[in-house]
Amino acid sequence: MPRISEAARVERRQQLIDAGWRCAGRMGYSELTVDDICAEADVSKGAFYGYFRSKQDLLLALLDEDASELDGVLDTLGSRNLSNIERLRSFAREMCTRGSDQARVQVRSDLWAAILTERVIRERMVAAVGRRRAVLRGWIEDAVANGQLSPIPANAFASLLLALGDGLTLHSSLDPMGFRWANIARVLAAIFAGLSNDEE
Repeated sequence: MPRISEAARVERRQQLIDAGWRCAGRMGYSELTVDDICAEADVSKGAFYGYFRSKQDLLLALLDEDASELDGVLDTLGSRNLSNIERLRSFAREMCTRGSDQARVQVRSDLWAAILTERVIRERMVAAVGRRRAVLRGWIEDAVANGQLSPIPANAFASLLLALGDGLTLHSSLDPMGFRWANIARVLAAIFAGLSNDEE
C-alpha cells in the first residue's frame, strides 16, 4: 500500500481542523464528537486518529491555528508603515471582526472553560496571551513616547485590550444577540480618540 505524501498528510490534517471549526460553530465544541468531525470532513474514524489522539488534541490544534492567525495579524501590522496608535486601532478592529465568527467564539469559550482543568491548554493560552501583550505593550510605550497617546500604563492598557476581546467573546457566546460587534468597534474607536493626541 503506497504511503501518503507529506503534502497530502498536511492537507488531510487541515481538512479535519476545518471540519472541527465548522462543527464547533454549529453545535459547540463540547457537544461535538469525533464521529461528527469525521462525517463533516468525509473521512473515517481511523483517519482522524492518524492525526489526532483525541478530541482534545484537535482542540489544541484549533487553539494553535487561532493563535497563529492572530500572531500573524500582529506581525503584519508591525511590518506595515503605520503609526503605533494606528496599529493599536487596527488590532482592536481585527478583534471585533474575529468576534463575529461564531465558530471561533464557541471554541474560545470552550478553551476558557478548559483552562480550569487542562494544564496543557492553560499553558498554551498563557504563552499566546503573553506574546500578544508584549507586542501591544511595545506599541503603546512607543506611542506614549512619541506623544501619539496620552501617558498611560502600557502593560495595563495592553491587558485591557486583550481582556476586552476575550471577555466580549465570552459574553457573545452566552448571548449572541446581547450586543453588536460593529457597535463595540465604534465604542473602541471613541476610547482611542479620547486617549489619542493625534488628529484622527
